[in-house]
Amino acid sequence: MPKRKQICKNIEEVKQAMESTECKTEYRKLQCIYLGDTMPELNASAIGKITQYCENSVKRIHSDFRKRGMESIIDTRGGRQRAYLSLEEEEKLLSEFDEISSTGELCEISRIKTAYEEKVGKRVDASTIYRVMARHDFRKIVPYQRHKKGDAAEQEEFKKTSKTP
Repeated sequence: MPKRKQICKNIEEVKQAMESTECKTEYRKLQCIYLGDTMPELNASAIGKITQYCENSVKRIHSDFRKRGMESIIDTRGGRQRAYLSLEEEEKLLSEFDEISSTGELCEISRIKTAYEEKVGKRVDASTIYRVMARHDFRKIVPYQRHKKGDAAEQEEFKKTSKTP
């Protein structure tokens, strides 16, 4: 069986990174590199059993580290890769409807959905709109029980003079 090529030129850098990282995935990747360099008798399968990676993943981690160094360890994924709009654009879109609803007019989800689709340029599912609204704490605004042009004094007078059954 051929001996594995050296993975890291400075194993102390890997050791320090293992001690300082708080990310479990980064730690496991660093552990793969550390074990690969300090224990050449271990094959990729044995390292995988220790670090809970499969053999091919261990080989890929070693290869990536040789090519790109420490930056291959840091996981840059996460966040909103599939978002149609940025958070600021979503907030701006909803602020228009917040102004409409503050005047007492009904703000329907279908109107928000059509505005969102126009902005994005494609059809989106209604659940997308509900998630956008939840993300920005856009609450359901219910109209008042009384008409906005109704006179409270007249209504009270009517209650006093009307016949009750």
